Amino acid sequence: MPAVAPYDFDEHVELACLIDDQPVFALADGTIRFPTLDDKCIEANEGLLSAAVALDNKSLVTGGEDGRVMRITGDGAVEISHQERKWIDVVACGPQGAVGFASGRTVWVAYQSNVRQLDHERAVEGLSFAPKGLRIACARYNGVSLHWVAGKSSPSDLHWDGAHTGVTYSPDGRFIVTSMAENALHGWRVDSKKAPGTGHMRMSGYPAKPKSLSWSPKGKWLASSGAQAAICWPFNSKDGPMGKAPKELGTRGDSFVTQVACHPTQDVVAIGYGDGMVMAVKIEDAAEALLRRPGKGAISSLCWDNSGNCLVFGSEEGEAGLIDISSD
Repeated sequence: MPAVAPYDFDEHVELACLIDDQPVFALADGTIRFPTLDDKCIEANEGLLSAAVALDNKSLVTGGEDGRVMRITGDGAVEISHQERKWIDVVACGPQGAVGFASGRTVWVAYQSNVRQLDHERAVEGLSFAPKGLRIACARYNGVSLHWVAGKSSPSDLHWDGAHTGVTYSPDGRFIVTSMAENALHGWRVDSKKAPGTGHMRMSGYPAKPKSLSWSPKGKWLASSGAQAAICWPFNSKDGPMGKAPKELGTRGDSFVTQVACHPTQDVVAIGYGDGMVMAVKIEDAAEALLRRPGKGAISSLCWDNSGNCLVFGSEEGEAGLIDISSD
């Protein structure tokens, strides 16, 4: 097995990531822990509700019960926005330092020192920037609203009945996929000039809600949680996974998959389970490598470094660690 540097906290780990190659953990109590930087602790929020790592892995962004949106680095915390009497339930990071965040039916986009407000009729539960950062997708009840980050044109509506709880753009910008409250994924093809947002893709059959989604490096596969295996849908054709069966990776009979994280350069997915186990599996041939044995709580976050040599994890019970794949 690879070498694992273990850490133990007293709080649920909301986000595990690497900033400048150092492991960083955002905890539910609003503190950000840097265990390899003399156990540095930064007070980010009074009650952490959401967190996301910047695309350049130079910072992380948090949202909390105090209405504050903070950017965190090893040097400290900088406030991006403060929405009084609001709970910041969702945050997302985009290109060139853009940040999206949401509370209830309102979304804000902070970009180039400006903060733009986007209002919706229903509560927004998921955000995702397009790969080039020109648009932001807002998941809500009965579909997704697509807004231009700059400009005041009306948003596009991608409709599908039901509660959409998360959203992600494919790396090439051709598809948008949402997680749903009814134990399913739903997708749209958005690169069609004739009818963008058509070509519905319904991906169902999950025994639990697929809360964690991760794209392989070139967008060929979309890995998801919500079953006793990581469910990987093929997206290498113009119609995405329609008419094709997904791959089921890392199947276990005694524990559900709670987190997935695709390797940054290879078709490999890291899988975290409800009992704390972490495994790496090759998508093409399903070859498995055990990275961490079961622990105290379900894996709540997984993240690779840019090189793909290190993987950090966190659990609902506060167990966390850095796995050095290169040492195996």
